Amino acid sequence: MYKRIRFVLVFSPLLLLAACAGSKETASSDGSAGALGPVTPAEVPATVLVRQPLAPAPPERVDSTIIRAGRFDQGKMWTFDHPPVEYFAETYGFSPDDEWFRHARLGTLRIPGCTASFVSPRGLALTNHHCVRNHAASVALEGERMLEEGFYARSLEEERPAPGMWADQLVDIRDITPEADAAVAGVLDEAERARAREEAVRAAQERIAAEAGAGHHVETIALYDGAVWSAYVFRRYTDLRLAFVPELNIGFFGGDPDNFTYPRYTLDMAFFRVYENGEPLNVRYYFPMNSEGVQEGDAVFVIGNPGSTFRLSTVAELLFRRDVEEPAVLDLIETRLAALEALRSEGDPAGQEALVNQIFSLQNARKLYVGRVKALNDPVVLARRRDAEAQFAEAIREAPALSERYGDLIGRMREVQERKRAWADSYRAFLALNPASSLGAAALRRALIAQDYAGSPDTPRVVSDAAREELARVEDQPAAVQAAFLAARLSTLAERLGLDRIPGLDLSVAESPEEAARHVVAHSALAEGATAMEALESGALSAADPALQVAMAIADELAAYREAMAALSAEEQTLARQIGQARYAAYGVETPPDATFSLRIADGAVQGYPYNGTVAPPYTTYYGLYDHYYSYGPDTPWDLPPRWRTPPGNFALDTPLNFVSTNDVVGGNSGSPVLDSDLRLAGLLFDGNIESLSGDFIYLPDRSRSISVDARGILEALDDMYDADRLVLETTKGRFAETEEAADAILSE
Repeated sequence: MYKRIRFVLVFSPLLLLAACAGSKETASSDGSAGALGPVTPAEVPATVLVRQPLAPAPPERVDSTIIRAGRFDQGKMWTFDHPPVEYFAETYGFSPDDEWFRHARLGTLRIPGCTASFVSPRGLALTNHHCVRNHAASVALEGERMLEEGFYARSLEEERPAPGMWADQLVDIRDITPEADAAVAGVLDEAERARAREEAVRAAQERIAAEAGAGHHVETIALYDGAVWSAYVFRRYTDLRLAFVPELNIGFFGGDPDNFTYPRYTLDMAFFRVYENGEPLNVRYYFPMNSEGVQEGDAVFVIGNPGSTFRLSTVAELLFRRDVEEPAVLDLIETRLAALEALRSEGDPAGQEALVNQIFSLQNARKLYVGRVKALNDPVVLARRRDAEAQFAEAIREAPALSERYGDLIGRMREVQERKRAWADSYRAFLALNPASSLGAAALRRALIAQDYAGSPDTPRVVSDAAREELARVEDQPAAVQAAFLAARLSTLAERLGLDRIPGLDLSVAESPEEAARHVVAHSALAEGATAMEALESGALSAADPALQVAMAIADELAAYREAMAALSAEEQTLARQIGQARYAAYGVETPPDATFSLRIADGAVQGYPYNGTVAPPYTTYYGLYDHYYSYGPDTPWDLPPRWRTPPGNFALDTPLNFVSTNDVVGGNSGSPVLDSDLRLAGLLFDGNIESLSGDFIYLPDRSRSISVDARGILEALDDMYDADRLVLETTKGRFAETEEAADAILSE
């Protein structure tokens, strides 16, 4: 599933893609890393080179007597700070106590870009195949084809260490709102208030981290745009070892065509084990597999780390996204994807694997942003958001104290969005032009960092540590890829800013942006990291470098844009914080806050839905998987690994494989446990349907569905396809065996 992660300055994985427009990070259900790189409002515009005019927006008015905001339009991503005990009792007829929520919290883990959960008392954890795929590839031994053939550690000794992988367990939550509020009491200047609040939050974080001790770290979480502050204390585990990863063809069965769709037939799961002091971790809170499964209509609860949403944004902010940001990112993706696909068609074997992986990632991102653009152009979505905003404004007006304090915040935010529109062309032209973005040409990104250090051998300049760090973040690219991305950038600059010639750059041999780009890449010392650093340190980098000439040609425009957007962003953040405070004052915790890649609990029910003129079933089975294999055939996204093509005679094809439910999730929830009310694992969440992509802006349970691997499908595969008795024993009976033989002996008792 896509991962879209937001870190207070960052756009979640399920996920992706590094942070992208609107401070997010996205990734795909194939688990490939994101392609856009960190994008901040102050540095990276979010609309790019629209080669074809955007379709006109639909009418913005919808009959308000028909379209009304629903009770849960802003979602069901409940926090563990304020669990919805009364609502659960009212809706599901059971009242979970503190221990229930403690169990749910401590049994769940946050891993890079995804979620995981303990499923045995000896540290065995379950997550998605796409969440560990990169780690599986990196730990393969010489001659191993771990992705193609899968991996199963038949003994504890064979479990494969995964360097660089970590898991965080949320062990404590502290409310530090009183400290943040006390710091700003009596301070009228908004800038001073922001500084005082930031210092108070940082001080609280440092104090709590010191109290937590070694092996822990503390993150401060801003809820309701900073109306509420929490300190989350995590226990971080860094000794993680892979125990089971199925073959790619079954872990990502259906490939990109099936991504964000349902019905689905994929075994998107993997196991790793958490170790401490060289031994499997002893775990008190874990989720045993529910081998009986759940039925249509049953309540299920997803515990996970949704990346980010914009459900509390004003309508004006959403309209800016609709008209500028989201189409811009989509166009960026499409132009870069076209460039990469053209290179692939040339058939050069060099770097083909990396090229295909990047194409795969961008295909996922394109589908994601098509869904987001469609959602923002949906008149029903906009009408319901307008109605919710009108109700909020009325609640403020009806409370004199709130009205006097907060005034017309929504109108002021609207005015900021209008001023941002004046920079739309620059926003498009400079999108993803930062050191960490993989969709910009490396030479130009280095040139923007290095332009202050261009000199001559006689007058070398001292390169700052900050510049060195920035340069180190710019990864090398194959020359053909770099030239293709630079050509797209030059076309954008010409179209959006009228910059069709670069002063001082000899383009006499260039009859097109493509020719110019190849000239720059071939002749710039900044095209590769090693030569760039050498040129800087020796003072050999001169203003005649062609990449530097491009950078200097856009320097003034870029500086003006960044200065203006930095100011607008600061104003926007101040208003968003005030709106969040007003919303919290009006509604309290009745409405969940936007997602922040922090732990949430989302309730729902197993339920199919109407689609495409028919009905999507609540479950799919292995019968459907084989039907797709035989319908589409080998060498398609629905191909099967060799072992799966002829299933064992005892393999039950009628076993449920995937199911859908109404739980409220977005990117970052990949790998989340789907639990029944007894905290048994009923499924493993891995994706959402295409209709769920509106979930960034509104929760619509009549159309949006979460897609999970059924626990019964997992157990059937482990037991009869892989003969993984060790894992079956642990996940169903909670009994631990160091070897497969020991597990067989226990099961035969």
